[in-house]
Amino acid sequence: MPKQTKLPIVLSLTSGKGGVGKTNMSVNLAYCLSRLGKKTLLLDADLGLANVDVILGLNPRFNLFHLFHENMDLQKIILPTDYGFDILPSASGVTEMLSLSTGQKLELLEVMDTLENELDYLIVDTGAGINENVIYFNLAVQERIIILTPEPTSLTDAYALIKVLKIQHGIERFRVVVNMAKSQEEAREVFKKLYNACDHFLSGISLDLSGIVPMDLNVRKGVASQQPFCHYAPNSKASKALMHTAESMTKWKPAENLDGNIKFFWKKLLFQE
Repeated sequence: MPKQTKLPIVLSLTSGKGGVGKTNMSVNLAYCLSRLGKKTLLLDADLGLANVDVILGLNPRFNLFHLFHENMDLQKIILPTDYGFDILPSASGVTEMLSLSTGQKLELLEVMDTLENELDYLIVDTGAGINENVIYFNLAVQERIIILTPEPTSLTDAYALIKVLKIQHGIERFRVVVNMAKSQEEAREVFKKLYNACDHFLSGISLDLSGIVPMDLNVRKGVASQQPFCHYAPNSKASKALMHTAESMTKWKPAENLDGNIKFFWKKLLFQE
């Protein structure tokens, strides 16, 4: 990868519940950013139930387990894809990965520092829920994108995740992408409900509606073919909507103020001019 001089933008795609399309959004967002000429790495941070590789039809030889338990070099684990972005795969069904020790968390941040001049974007696909790993990765990024669907359980669990991050860790800024929306109106209505709940019960929260991805059969077909749906059907409604979101993300700037949590590339964040 060519050398860059600016700080990578680090963002998580996260959710309060499973089944909202979070990992699929992560894969396709990485694809869209790579299509826009951005050097992008997708970190599969659903450590015990990793499936970024499954969505892409890949069978990685190595993953984060080998970093933590066999001291393997990070560059041997990073896996290029045929779609212009790289992935950092994790393990599935490995109980040792379900909870990272403090030392392992710091080790991951330390080795990731070696990539700071090679990336434009680091996308962190977290697990779902409010377990320790989910919270940790959401604290370690600059931007947090909540994947929301119109289902009531998605709304309730998204609020629960925001509440934990706000009350226990002081995180106040979130972005939202509404997925599987039947219409723009439905998407804006579910976002409004989340916004109103946060505004009423969690003072100081900032929510930004960063994207709406419509219900689209091509998404399921892309998953079935183990391709990013934005590659499988680039002119579909869902693909165009997510590309629009990616284009808007290219205007985002790295965070100027630290919130007190140790982050990916924190040394460069701390000492940037």
